[in-house]
Amino acid sequence: MLLKHSISLSVRYCETDAMGFLHHSNYLNYFELGRTELFRAQGGNYRRMEELGMYLVVVKFQIHYHKPARYDDELSLHTEITRTTPARIEHRYELRRGIELLNTAESTIACIGANGQPQRIPENLAELTAPRTSQPDEP
Repeated sequence: MLLKHSISLSVRYCETDAMGFLHHSNYLNYFELGRTELFRAQGGNYRRMEELGMYLVVVKFQIHYHKPARYDDELSLHTEITRTTPARIEHRYELRRGIELLNTAESTIACIGANGQPQRIPENLAELTAPRTSQPDEP
């Protein structure tokens, strides 16, 4: 299973505050994108997972702001799975501008069913949720 993944991002104007810095609330969106793209790179698909009645919810998040990002900065986000349990996945994130470290964070997500109750994460989650291929009679 792939445990690390990186993506490139550009800070959009609408994500900045009055001082021209990336607003602190937008880091959470970046980290969610990092988790989603890591899962996609593993072969998984969040939409399919939810169709199967499984949801990954954030139960803990910790962010450390080191330096600000600004409008139009080219950033790289590195997402890594650091620990898994039967029902939880822990991630670590590093957001960089070139080699300069701007931000680090850690999160814990838990698996719940459609009823809101905790459930085990299937060992083959990425395989189970891989995008379905169209059948000949499907559009």
